Amino acid sequence: MEVLGIDIGGSGIKGALVNMETGEMTTERFRIPTPISRKPNEMAEVVAQIVKHFNYNGPVGCGFPTVIKNGVCKSSGNLHKKWLNVNVSELFSKTTGLPVTVVNDADAAGFASMNFGVGKNKKGLVVMITIGTGLGSGAFLDGRLLPNFELGQIPYKKHKKIELWAAASAKERENLDYAEWGKRFNKFLTLLELIIAPDLIIVGGGTSKHWDKFKGYIDIETTVIQANLRNQAGIIGAAAAAVK
Repeated sequence: MEVLGIDIGGSGIKGALVNMETGEMTTERFRIPTPISRKPNEMAEVVAQIVKHFNYNGPVGCGFPTVIKNGVCKSSGNLHKKWLNVNVSELFSKTTGLPVTVVNDADAAGFASMNFGVGKNKKGLVVMITIGTGLGSGAFLDGRLLPNFELGQIPYKKHKKIELWAAASAKERENLDYAEWGKRFNKFLTLLELIIAPDLIIVGGGTSKHWDKFKGYIDIETTVIQANLRNQAGIIGAAAAAVK
């Protein structure tokens, strides 16, 4: 069975067909730049264009870069403020004419890892952390998603949320080297460990490809490993979410 997975980001919207038995993408990624407005209707039209590109007729999974609760956007994040309280699943389903499942993008990456990556068959509380503009987080208990774990929102010192201090965007903004930034990321993991005591932490997102440059600064009791699906995780996990 092939399912269309779509990874929605602030700069680009990408899709591909995914084999649900192997977790492998069976087509090349097709990417369309995110509309400059980042408004609901314009972005929904791009999703419809991706569906049309693949001549696809079936369930669609979408990873979305904000808090999603039962298909509804609960934070506009880096998108337009008009997204707040929009039922994204309904909007995309209406625009495409297909059943669309929408999940948070970090949850989607977690779906990929837990079904087809290093998290497969891992029991207990497993947390997926995606490092990018923010710090995304997806939590799984014995392989089942616990939605809306927004651990990057933890307040820290003078910062409204810790991701403003410890995400990759902070590294770039403050021109930090990997030693300086790695210690910040470790502080975030220390708080995560204190609050929810996970059995395993999987680190993904764009910055995870530089794992060897900062893994030496991670010093917590919980086992921390690198995700292995890299930039395909969002699409693969979105497709998996559509059939779970």
